[in-house]
Amino acid sequence: MDPLHPIEIRVLGALIEKENTTPEYYPLTLNALLNACNQKSSREPVVSYDEDTVLRALELLRQKGLVSRLSGAGHRVEKYSHSLGERLNLGRREIALLCVLMLRGQQTVGELRGRTERIHDFADLEEVESVLQSLTGKQLAAPMTRGRWAQLLGGAAEQIAEENEQPARSAHSDLGRSDLADRVTALEREVVELKQTVENFRKQFE
Repeated sequence: MDPLHPIEIRVLGALIEKENTTPEYYPLTLNALLNACNQKSSREPVVSYDEDTVLRALELLRQKGLVSRLSGAGHRVEKYSHSLGERLNLGRREIALLCVLMLRGQQTVGELRGRTERIHDFADLEEVESVLQSLTGKQLAAPMTRGRWAQLLGGAAEQIAEENEQPARSAHSDLGRSDLADRVTALEREVVELKQTVENFRKQFE
């Protein structure tokens, strides 16, 4: 699976959390999902996305087969659900740990045990560590410094460590950054090729 953008991770994590903590309201409407992404509790960092940002992330996740849009009979407004567990063949315990890591960043084993209670009640720290090792084997999590763990849905552990040292960027510009970089690279390549074509054409008349 291709690496996910931090905004995609926040949206996906919010869907997973609400599916397990408030199943009566799941799948989520856009407004409910927006509130879940922007809530100030149990989130690190706290963000302030607008509807367009969340909709763009939802579309990218839908293209990757991680989110479904539900509409039509039985749904007066469009609602959204996730399929991360099915896509990656994950159990409830793995989903619980990934969800909290997606929403709250790097955490210790003890923090993870306490913060996953509403999704799965781990018996002890050893069980948490065992499931984290399972996620490590699937390249979905990795141990970091100071006894903390990180999810790898956004890329390798080295990239996560580097990103944590950088200041936060705006949601809008960052989500489109990779697309923009690809376009700039393509344009630069075209300029080089055009210069070479002109140079070859000029040499024919020397």
